[in-house]
Amino acid sequence: MRHLFLPIALSICALLPAHADQAPTLADDPAVEARVQHLGEELRCLVCQNQNIADSHADLAMDLKKQVREQIAAGRTDREILDYMVERYGDFVLYRPPLKATTVLLWAGPFVLLLVVVLLLARRLRRRTVQAAAANTLSADEQQRARALLAGEEKQV
Repeated sequence: MRHLFLPIALSICALLPAHADQAPTLADDPAVEARVQHLGEELRCLVCQNQNIADSHADLAMDLKKQVREQIAAGRTDREILDYMVERYGDFVLYRPPLKATTVLLWAGPFVLLLVVVLLLARRLRRRTVQAAAANTLSADEQQRARALLAGEEKQV
């Protein structure tokens, strides 16, 4: 009977519905929710950082969506809402931050990192080639012996 407990318990757990936190739809108007979705795709989840708030289920993302709904209800335009979020959280809140002096690292950072990795790899390969070439050079005696072996003149010891 004991050996049946685990499979039965796992079966019961599999039947239980899984609930993911989702931002409640607060607006009855589908156009408002469409705007929230559109703006949510433009704003970065500050917790997840690799997702926009439209796709994130983090509590902060849900709070940001709520703020967007409140801004829409207040009659603000999409640009005003994005400007408000940038003013409050900085350019990093934008999923596609503008290219300016304060965000140049966000845009150029991956390319600089890639360049550094390529340069380090090239340097390491060059060193390895030089070391292999140095290890393969023969002294004058070794070269003379090699020529003799190739010519078949070397006597067996």
